[in-house]
Amino acid sequence: MGFNDTTNSERIHIAFFGMRNAGKSSLVNAVTGQDLAVVSDVKGTTTDPVKKAMELLPLGPVLIIDTPGVDDEGELGALRIKKTEGILAQTEIAVLVVDASRGLSEQDETLLHQFEDRKLPYILVWNKVDLLDEPPKCKQNEVCVSTVTGDGVHKLKEMLGALSKQAGTEKRIVADLLESGDVVVLVIPIDASAPKGRLILPQQQTIRDILDAGCTVVSCRDTELVQALETLKQNPKLVITDSQAFGRVSKDVPEDILLTSFSILFARYKGELLPLVQGAAKLSQLKEGDRVLISEGCTHHRQCGDIGTVKLPKWIEQFAGIKPEYVFTSGNEFSENLEQYALVVHCGGCMLNEKEMKHRIQTSRAAGVPVVNYGIAIAQMHGILKRSLEVFPEVLALLDESQS
Repeated sequence: MGFNDTTNSERIHIAFFGMRNAGKSSLVNAVTGQDLAVVSDVKGTTTDPVKKAMELLPLGPVLIIDTPGVDDEGELGALRIKKTEGILAQTEIAVLVVDASRGLSEQDETLLHQFEDRKLPYILVWNKVDLLDEPPKCKQNEVCVSTVTGDGVHKLKEMLGALSKQAGTEKRIVADLLESGDVVVLVIPIDASAPKGRLILPQQQTIRDILDAGCTVVSCRDTELVQALETLKQNPKLVITDSQAFGRVSKDVPEDILLTSFSILFARYKGELLPLVQGAAKLSQLKEGDRVLISEGCTHHRQCGDIGTVKLPKWIEQFAGIKPEYVFTSGNEFSENLEQYALVVHCGGCMLNEKEMKHRIQTSRAAGVPVVNYGIAIAQMHGILKRSLEVFPEVLALLDESQS
């Protein structure tokens, strides 16, 4: 996958924060070498977070986010500040831009505390130093910059590059579970919600990860799985299925072959597998009238038979024997008052970066609400959760320990 093909969820998220008219947008344009953000002397020109996926040398593929001023005013200003705070959940490197001629404001100080509380790597940029007779003395994670003269911009990019290496991790979707030469079967049902002529992102990424490990990929629909297994000269190391076909696939795959789902793999890749597995127990404890939040990280046109709004509620009611009250969210929406829910059921998070997915899990648990993802929930409701986790023996051991 080339830089231009890298999905936003796999890019290092670098967000620029600060007061109105601190020069955030000018600095973003200077760092990227492009006019990504509108620049004006009028305060509050940036009214919503502006995102741009690009290759930023020497960093590689990144997502640059220019946020509204944290001192924005009025009712709309409060909404913009709220959006800015929401960006923190997905930020992997923060850049606080301060007008050097004015110094740190109370809002700037608050942001710095938020960065530190979240253990978020950050750079403090003293901007507009061309207006000063003498620039301030910079500490280790600070830099003096002038977007007018260009001074300090290159140094800022070097500092971002160094932090990007720390923020980027070499996590694998499935390759670390395989050995070169292994065969992996992917079960990809083609239903009404499948994108015509292409595979969905988790399937694409999983295929690439398997190929990078020097393994062979065999792909088929659930209706051709038995035939595909019979044509292989040896058993595959692993079968990975779309969660919606878990029930049927588990019956067709012999017990001596490892079985899991794309969603379970992404639960580990994007977040934390164990708390999501532990959250599955709540499905059998739901009571009539309990509120269940079903949340997706992406936005898409919901069709007849949609997994989030149609299939999951049907399976939950059959499994629990009761009818909960459902609330559905998608994209950047994620409820602030999680205490009102008995359970959060979240998608695999393929369109969210790891930082935001972990934030959603941790926010749910901090509110005392169990959280589970689609694949784990479906495996639990089909009675095959432990089998689907055999590929992760350390997680099974921790699960057994926590339940004993």
